[in-house]
Amino acid sequence: MDDIPQEITSLVGREVYSNNGVFVGEVEDLRLNVDGEAVTGLALAKLNGELFAEEARSGQGIIVPYRWVRAVGDVILINDVVERVRDPDEEEDELLA
Repeated sequence: MDDIPQEITSLVGREVYSNNGVFVGEVEDLRLNVDGEAVTGLALAKLNGELFAEEARSGQGIIVPYRWVRAVGDVILINDVVERVRDPDEEEDELLA
């Protein structure tokens, strides 16, 4: 594990926001392509309960494809696609059930 660049391991624990400023979650782990030596996804925990109510309630995390990452700094910015992952009509149906 010593040969993994410090830059990659330093992603763990960083907060993730959509590029329009909505908190998504916190990086808990990384999904790696060992053969290609590349990060392919970010495993997020401590999720925004408004975006991921079911996962946040059950303590599950999500994996965000690394291709969604737009910027890495003190926080990680991703495309706002994540805000459209859930269909609002689907959530409404769950509330009525």
